[in-house]
Amino acid sequence: MDKVMVSVAPVSATDKNIIPEKIAQDVIDCWKAGAAMVHLHVRDKFGNLTTNMSVLNKTLELIRKDSNIIIEVSTGGVSNLTIKERCVPLYSKLVEVCSLNVGSTNLGKAVYCNPIDDVKYCVQEILKTKKIPEVEVFEIGHTYTMEDLMKEYNFIKPVLFSIVLGHKGEAPATPKALFNMISMIPKEAAWGITHANRRDFGIIAAALGMGAKTVRIGFEDSNYIDNINQVDTNLPLVEKTVRLIKSMDKDIMTPDEARRYFKIKG
Repeated sequence: MDKVMVSVAPVSATDKNIIPEKIAQDVIDCWKAGAAMVHLHVRDKFGNLTTNMSVLNKTLELIRKDSNIIIEVSTGGVSNLTIKERCVPLYSKLVEVCSLNVGSTNLGKAVYCNPIDDVKYCVQEILKTKKIPEVEVFEIGHTYTMEDLMKEYNFIKPVLFSIVLGHKGEAPATPKALFNMISMIPKEAAWGITHANRRDFGIIAAALGMGAKTVRIGFEDSNYIDNINQVDTNLPLVEKTVRLIKSMDKDIMTPDEARRYFKIKG
């Protein structure tokens, strides 16, 4: 049976009250419901991106204490941090996977800057620390850039691409955009879907039907359970995603199955 990894991104970028215990419990509930990976950023207690790992470390320790969910931490986000500062989570023993951003893009009124020299520095640190990257591609040029990087660097296969749709200023969350983005993914790679500003599950369903191996869901992208209603925790979003996957005659990967498939050391 075809299996899909569910990743939960539980913290909204607008959240200004970061409480490790609250986040960890939400993540553990999502893990029990079928999430195999958690995606987090290095934030201080006020939600600002930072190089100080203390709040994140407490969160990760609580998550690891009571679950075996795969831990992914971002090396990105719109901020004034340098690329060296963004790479801080790579050196944590609790971090198994990291996001890799390979090109600049407009995100609303902000410009998310990822010049190629910064990208290559991040790639080198990822390989040095033996983390597994999840390549976030916001438009076709990013996919093309990653293909070139795959020729230059020895990445563990399959490389995981995450197609990100729905941010204002980048590729829209439409079937046409999804099809075009998928068409550029290298045949030997795996890919998944992230739908920013999501108000329904239509694009996620379309991506699953077209072969997505991962689905990212959670407050970082949207807290809408349907076109009208919002939820207070990430659990209902994960539960609905799992039901959708199973309704399409697929199943969910456990964390250990995902580690084996993507060759994550754990």
